[in-house]
Amino acid sequence: MNSWKKISSILTTAALLLGCLGTAAADPAASTGTAGAATPPGNGKHITILHTNDTHSHVVSNDKEMGFAKLAGIIDQYRASNPNTLLLDDGDTVHGTTFATLVNGESIVKVVNKLGYDAMVPGNHEFNYGWKHLVELSKEIQFPVLSANIKQTDGTRLFHPYVIKEVNGVKIGIIGLTTPETAYKTNPKNVEGIQFTDPAAEAKAAVDEIRSKVDVVVVLGHLGQDASSKDTSLKVVKEVPGIDIFIDGHSHTVLEKGLVGDNGTLIASAGEYTKYLGVVDLWVDGGKVTQKQAKLIDSTHAVDVQPNAEIATLIASIQKEQEPILKEVVVQTSVNLEGAREKVRAGETNLGDLLTDAMRDISGADVALTNGGGIRASIKTGTVTKGDIITVLPFGNQIVTLKVKGSDIQAALENGTAAYPEPSGGFPQVSGISFKIDTSAVKGSRVHSILIGGKTLDPDATYTLATNDFTAVGGDQYTMFAKYPQAGMFGSLDEALIRYMQKVGSASLQVQADGRIQEAKADGKTSVPAAQPVPAASTATPAPVQEEPQVVSTPSAKPAPAKAQTAKPQQTPASAQATKSHVYIVKSGDTLYDISRQYGFTWQQLQKLNKLKNPHRIYPGQKLDLPA
Repeated sequence: MNSWKKISSILTTAALLLGCLGTAAADPAASTGTAGAATPPGNGKHITILHTNDTHSHVVSNDKEMGFAKLAGIIDQYRASNPNTLLLDDGDTVHGTTFATLVNGESIVKVVNKLGYDAMVPGNHEFNYGWKHLVELSKEIQFPVLSANIKQTDGTRLFHPYVIKEVNGVKIGIIGLTTPETAYKTNPKNVEGIQFTDPAAEAKAAVDEIRSKVDVVVVLGHLGQDASSKDTSLKVVKEVPGIDIFIDGHSHTVLEKGLVGDNGTLIASAGEYTKYLGVVDLWVDGGKVTQKQAKLIDSTHAVDVQPNAEIATLIASIQKEQEPILKEVVVQTSVNLEGAREKVRAGETNLGDLLTDAMRDISGADVALTNGGGIRASIKTGTVTKGDIITVLPFGNQIVTLKVKGSDIQAALENGTAAYPEPSGGFPQVSGISFKIDTSAVKGSRVHSILIGGKTLDPDATYTLATNDFTAVGGDQYTMFAKYPQAGMFGSLDEALIRYMQKVGSASLQVQADGRIQEAKADGKTSVPAAQPVPAASTATPAPVQEEPQVVSTPSAKPAPAKAQTAKPQQTPASAQATKSHVYIVKSGDTLYDISRQYGFTWQQLQKLNKLKNPHRIYPGQKLDLPA
């Protein structure tokens, strides 16, 4: 193309965009004036590849995620700017949020069809409904689903290994690869009867087959770059020459300007959850790529871009269609299942027990642990619907297993209970394990009497731990888990809880917290459920408290009626003695709970009478008024 044609083309594009898009720039990355100038031209024909990966069905926008309607708006602008544009998806798309899981991924198929992708590769989460269902979904998908290394046991490929697209006379070969980790990063039952072969070997065979037939080779590989992974994008581009572009996924890696790997291959990856849209620009002249570059677009680069109205309407209509599903009955419960913020973050609850039992049941793990802060609501007595479960667990977190040393399990419990009895989002709800907390001990050494499967924890032994994908990577300061590779993946928390509640039935939901977590001094003198705050007398000068903590009530050790009756103070000789003095002087080691029991009152009564902003801070020598 000569200089005049280039100028004419640029002017025509600018006029089109100004007329159709108002103030939006041809390059959405430049629409705010903060992301630099539009992509400079290179030699030859200009091809744009837009790409997404690991969206995990996050279709709705929020303060960090653009959602599919906003993505579509940006895609529209790129297509208007350069008709020679391809749109590719790198997997983990049809599963992740209830928008998808309520209908086994069918809703996402409708959305991606409307977006008009040119090809996609299955990620490990595409198999969460079972591989046979994925094949059925692929028949509804209106563009090629590719993977060269997924085969049935007889060697038959499940999908086509590659597709060749012609764009403005340029032939582009697109090869699909799926991580072999899928074999254990979905429920193993989902992949029975299929196998995942060596990605590098399959890529080499495909490249050798098509290299002479195409101008550009693109690998769409859901492999990632995790150090713990054996098969990565880095390994493939090192072992397989002839790949021009590698669109990566699986590790949720953010490559702002791409990464040039071995053999000159440009690797691009767009993070996760629609936080970014990946853009690769390349120029092809004489059957060769003369220039290539990568970048990412996020919401700050596209504030003036309007969401695509058709996609927004489609998403809203699907959500409307799903409303009856949310009303579907899961089970009946005769007790309240406790998920109140101040309770799941400060002690064991029956809902925490139920959820972690569900995690252990589906995964077969020795121990299950989830952060209390991930439980967002209670379930009232009566009918439990799917909508109720989603309200409790709204984040779509996935259950993963790790092979963890006993010493790190103990470290995790110390981390989760560090703020106890104050509420903390990291407080551990657990199954398959029990332990006690000594609040008088120094933080980091307060957890003791740890039992796993009824046996004392062995610090040097390795246990299978089921947790959620947030804590597994160090969320809520569970950093001791981050060094372990995933040993398995078992679907979302809400799916597991629904399945387990239906499995055990209504009768078994008549439960209360069963004492897996207790507060007790290491000498064993005091033992109460950890859902009950037991403030210890501190030897330090009491610090000022800015906020009054929420009070956590004591759960019954036995199944309780829907409305628990408030216990009346018992009149004892000690309480009669207190009536005469009306004052108690705090001794070292005292807790408000101990004092209340000694004199026949509740600790809440003592807190209120003495106007204690923080019931967890009493100190030796302090005078406490006692109820008359």
